[in-house]
Amino acid sequence: MSVKVLASIGTEKYYTEVTAGKNKIITDETLDKGGQDKGFNPFELLAASLATCTAATLRMYIDRKGWSVPEIDVEVELENYPQTKNAIFMRKIRYGEAILESEQLARLHHIADACPVHKMLHGNMEINTVFIEK
Repeated sequence: MSVKVLASIGTEKYYTEVTAGKNKIITDETLDKGGQDKGFNPFELLAASLATCTAATLRMYIDRKGWSVPEIDVEVELENYPQTKNAIFMRKIRYGEAILESEQLARLHHIADACPVHKMLHGNMEINTVFIEK
């Protein structure tokens, strides 16, 4: 699977428009970092990727099984430790008022870990950069 996004920033610190296909989001930095806090910061976007992928993966599985789970909440907290180049994601999953058996919960835990973003974050990553002149 391949995706392409374009991040465009002008002179307004650090307001950035991110476009993927016909969809657009706004990112920014927090006030204490010189931004205006008009959108997600880059670390929030990374945590949101894991949270939304987990939620969608769980919803697909739950719907396929026909289980009664009207609400799924996935909260992700990201702690970044740049000095050691370590990051810790804390993912908390709630199923609202749904009553699930222990076997179902165990299966859902396995399914959450199978979400594509989770797999990617656990795999090998490579970042290649090309600078394009006019």
